[in-house]
Amino acid sequence: MSVSKPFDGTLWLAKDGTTVCILDQTRLPHETVVRRLTTVAQAAEAIVTMQVRGAPLIGVTAAFGVALAMRKDSSDRGMAAAHELLIATRPTAVNLRWALDAMREHLAPLDPNVRTSAAYAEASRMLSDDIATNRAIGQHGLRLIQSALKKRRGTGPVRILTHCNAGRLGTLGWGTATAPMYLAHEAGIPIHVWVSETRPRNQGAALTAWELGQAGIPLTVVVDNAAGHLLQRGLVDLVLVGADRVTANGDAANKIGTYLKALAAKAHRVPFYVAFPGTTIDWTLRDGVREIPIEERSAREVTHVVGASSTGRLAEVRVTPEGVAARNDAFDVTPAHLITGLITERGVCRATAAGLKHLFPETTIGMKSPRPSAGRRSKSKPKSIKPARH
Repeated sequence: MSVSKPFDGTLWLAKDGTTVCILDQTRLPHETVVRRLTTVAQAAEAIVTMQVRGAPLIGVTAAFGVALAMRKDSSDRGMAAAHELLIATRPTAVNLRWALDAMREHLAPLDPNVRTSAAYAEASRMLSDDIATNRAIGQHGLRLIQSALKKRRGTGPVRILTHCNAGRLGTLGWGTATAPMYLAHEAGIPIHVWVSETRPRNQGAALTAWELGQAGIPLTVVVDNAAGHLLQRGLVDLVLVGADRVTANGDAANKIGTYLKALAAKAHRVPFYVAFPGTTIDWTLRDGVREIPIEERSAREVTHVVGASSTGRLAEVRVTPEGVAARNDAFDVTPAHLITGLITERGVCRATAAGLKHLFPETTIGMKSPRPSAGRRSKSKPKSIKPARH
């Protein structure tokens, strides 16, 4: 079932307290449609088909998928089946695994009779934590924009290049890479965002451009291959991107095309920052290129595009010769040495094992990610490490 509504969130509970409502991102920016999820199978389908996408949102959607599963079967077998179904939906975003493992650890000791209510409560807590975490990321990233503004000395807005959608649409509020942009805009700091289109699914052109435009933030959509040109011409002050998985040594997996932007930014001495919550760190991995699993999606996403026709109807058209093969790796990995700094809810650090360990001292290399703690929830706040300069 679907209904049209204005944009005010990506996931929430319906008035009945059990149905999960999501904003169908496959219909944006041309239609704003809400879908109602009542089964774990529907939650899994929403993740696979990218009706919901973005590492934090995928994780929380999966958590609510477990809650939906518990309504039907709250036994150990039902819990295991839900975990198995949901964990297979998207392989690269580590938040998915983190959320499902956290739900299982929380529910396993409980009596099956209380697991349903406990699952909804835990998933709701994850939702609230994500909003707080992203705002904290934004506050730390805002300082980088303020610093870039000082360097411009009143010669114009801070020019930010981003890739894919690490915004409100990929999280539960604020976004990760976009959170500093929203806070800068609210503070009256002049910014202009170069939005990379992000082929083949065009999450930049369709989603980031849409949500930033809704907020009144000045932006310009550019084709993916224009990024190097803009950096070469000195038209970018700062690159801000998100991540779907970050290794213990600071390598970052993000939407395909991010690596090329990092190479160009390094070549032209433009700061390149990756923003993400602590739950995106995979402390069990140390070599992102070798160890991070890269999702390969349908070739049809490359050979065909979806858009609005002149009549306003959504239509799919083929852009390649019929029968031509296509490869569709959905992510790439940016090695830590190309990253100026990492922005988390606990501060900014160098893209190194020591930098991450400084911000997350409770972790041990090889362990699973702990529960998140935005600045307001931490018992102590490690000071940010000053990022290395290019």
